[in-house]
Amino acid sequence: MGKAGEMSDEMSEQTSAATYQRDGRIATITYNRPEALNAVNGAMRQALDAAWTEFREDDEAWVAIVTGAGRAFCAGADLRDPAGSTGTWPGSFWEWPTITTFESGMEIWKPTIAAVNGPCIGYGLTAVLACDFVLASDRASFAYPEVRLGQATIVGALRLPDHVAIPDALELLLTGDPIDAERAGEIGLAWRVHPHEELLDAARGLGERLCQGAPLAVRATNEMVRRGRRMDWTDAVRMGETMRRVVGQSEDSAEGVRAWAEERDPRWKAR
Repeated sequence: MGKAGEMSDEMSEQTSAATYQRDGRIATITYNRPEALNAVNGAMRQALDAAWTEFREDDEAWVAIVTGAGRAFCAGADLRDPAGSTGTWPGSFWEWPTITTFESGMEIWKPTIAAVNGPCIGYGLTAVLACDFVLASDRASFAYPEVRLGQATIVGALRLPDHVAIPDALELLLTGDPIDAERAGEIGLAWRVHPHEELLDAARGLGERLCQGAPLAVRATNEMVRRGRRMDWTDAVRMGETMRRVVGQSEDSAEGVRAWAEERDPRWKAR
């Protein structure tokens, strides 16, 4: 897919197992195999990776919403194509790369919003946990069923305790039982639960709010929230102060001060 500067208009879309569409500053990435409840097969894995790369590299996209087509968010890996759902790369077993997808740790510091519109299972839940905000439809459900298939959950096991208490994480991970949207809200897995018909409007409204801040400042702050929690305090502060000074030299930083002095809305350029 081409970069934003090569687009003929504001909106681009890859018609495939996952789509990327931008409307203004907000991109929407959609799991798009509704006939298979958006289970991830090889085609979808490639399309998802392309969509997230497009968002990361699209200078005109400042926020992403990820959701599912049809009645599911994502049913996890397609067991008819388990290797393809993970992705394929050249190399030996030990040289197999692991941080290659959004779920597994692709670094994107632009804000991301999960709009969970239905069942959210396995890979789908891990992608949700990688997002900055989780909005759920009242029809949503969440599950990690891998142990019931004789498989271990790895990236989800690393991410889930950042969102919920350890016993709540273990209940999902070790029993394989699903929870509904209400329970997800109670334990903090879902930040907000909305009536199904209002979900995407709520996600869009949040996205517009996130576009009000200077995009470089938003990304630097988001990175410090995520990365700083796993760093030594002094190292985290030193890194953060360096990032603050770099952002302070941007055109947007000067624009923010001018706009405040002139009592007008700033015109951000992301540079």
